[in-house]
Amino acid sequence: MNLRKTGLSALICLTFLAIISFSMLFSGCKGNSGFQATGDTVADGKVLVQKYCSSCHQVVDPALLTKDVWNFHTLPTMSHYLKLSTYSQTNYYKKPTDTGGISLDEWQIIRSYYKIVAPKELAPIKEPTPLLNDWAGFTLRKPEASANVVHTSLVALNADNHKLYTSDLVTNKLTEWDENLKPRNVAELPTAAVDAIFAKGANGHQEGVFTSIGQIMPMDFPNGKVVKIDLDAKDATAKPSLVQEDLGRPVQTVAGDFNKDGLTDYVVLAQGHFVGGVYLMKQNADHSYNQKNISEKAGAVQAVVGDFNNDGWPDLMVLYGSGEEGLWLYTNDQKGGFSEKNLIRFPAVYGSSSFQLADINHDGKLDLIYTCGYNYKDSRILKPYHGLYVFTNEGDWKFKQAYYYPINGTTKAIAADFDGDGDLDIVTISFFADLKGNPAESFIYFEQDKNLNFKPHAIPVSKYGHWMNMSVADINHDGKPDIILGNYADGLLIQEGLKPFWDQHVPFIVLENHTSK
Repeated sequence: MNLRKTGLSALICLTFLAIISFSMLFSGCKGNSGFQATGDTVADGKVLVQKYCSSCHQVVDPALLTKDVWNFHTLPTMSHYLKLSTYSQTNYYKKPTDTGGISLDEWQIIRSYYKIVAPKELAPIKEPTPLLNDWAGFTLRKPEASANVVHTSLVALNADNHKLYTSDLVTNKLTEWDENLKPRNVAELPTAAVDAIFAKGANGHQEGVFTSIGQIMPMDFPNGKVVKIDLDAKDATAKPSLVQEDLGRPVQTVAGDFNKDGLTDYVVLAQGHFVGGVYLMKQNADHSYNQKNISEKAGAVQAVVGDFNNDGWPDLMVLYGSGEEGLWLYTNDQKGGFSEKNLIRFPAVYGSSSFQLADINHDGKLDLIYTCGYNYKDSRILKPYHGLYVFTNEGDWKFKQAYYYPINGTTKAIAADFDGDGDLDIVTISFFADLKGNPAESFIYFEQDKNLNFKPHAIPVSKYGHWMNMSVADINHDGKPDIILGNYADGLLIQEGLKPFWDQHVPFIVLENHTSK
């Protein structure tokens, strides 16, 4: 099924929402009306920024990006949507057909404003608590190395059959690994999978639903798919069956009976680039699916299903990581649709990357564990506001920041009681870590030793891989949560001159949990 087409104005707004995961967004939805310059560049610049960049997201502090990023990346990208044309990144002009938008005089004031107030460099991250370089009770296991450079895009354990599944961006193969970490080729995917969910099929076989991203680079090319695979098929390689196609960079699929008809439905996050959405795939009696758009905003990165208003119907929480970044609650209206409510917003340069709901302070309410650090769009620089955040739930899903640990380029956090002391610990990976200056931050274990106080352990695994994905599961059946880290060994680097110092041939590693209290 093709993605729903939108009109020109909707497409422009969606474009605005997606393009600035790491850059400032100026809204082209507002016209040029009545501004009078005072001659004070800073004062005039503030007025114009408020005027042109507040309709689609909160205004971004100029101090969150450097002068060069604003001048050579963010502003040239945004000028088009204010009805300007540009060449050589810093030269702007207005075509006769470019009516409306912003005037060249106003645009030059905005450019001058950023040149004055934006910093030349961002301050480096300073850790509030030094990292402890130890294994913290974990031990390392590795499968046999591949002959090729690996690009692992997925690691996921099926708790029912205790098999691990991985996907590789280059080969598109789905591989199953047994408890001895011996591989079996299961299927050839349409494109690499980045997400998986598992269930038992109608025939009693184990089946997986895999989200094949299509394009890993930010672009709007709708070749992503969601497919089902019979994991117990007797064929040498199973043939995927289609759930949905023509998706723009789908990154996750979640399951639930959203209309309570006894059939499993799916919600797909099509992150896209300029155009994307959150789509409900309603299952019909003949096991076909109909698509309904829950949201047409690009930039969704993760969803969680739950009955968040305690009415007995499954709802959704969705994190958006570009445009108007933040966490949204989609409440099931019991009629086949959802009502939308924003719970918390983040600045549009954060690059929100993951979240988890968990009662971290034992007060009976689900708190928010959040990371930001996706860093591969317009502003590929280290940012001191990236890292791990914990927001406590003060009631009615109102969140208050209770903990922050800065980590460059943080891409995922998972909370679990790793040491068996009754409280939740947290592990993080950072694909866009400072791999030149502080590679240890690419994987950190945060041991909670008292309420909302964490002891950060830099477990020394940076030489074994470049961690794009992570899963937590009991892989060795001893009742303790283990950690699986997927190695995307080559490409997508943001630091100039960085060459891989890590193993490029081991697809993943397992950190077996031997901690105890």
